[in-house]
Amino acid sequence: MRLALATCLSVGTALAGEQRVVMLDLQGLQCYACVQTVKKALQSVPGVQEAVMDLDKKTATVKFDSSKTDAQALIKATAQAGFPSKVR
Repeated sequence: MRLALATCLSVGTALAGEQRVVMLDLQGLQCYACVQTVKKALQSVPGVQEAVMDLDKKTATVKFDSSKTDAQALIKATAQAGFPSKVR
């Protein structure tokens, strides 16, 4: 039983993508409403697990599953929300 469970767990881990974290520098981020707009756009990208915004530094730190998305998709999402970004 333990061997079967361990095998299932290791197969499940192998199927999951690698977790990555990227920091984006955001242009035009000026207020709390801007922060919420960008956060919502990032969270709508499949594979994004967390988006932490910093208004003072004008950054977003995004944790995502690399098998489902990449930094370019995150940049595209922020640009479509009206806030161009680049990887720091």
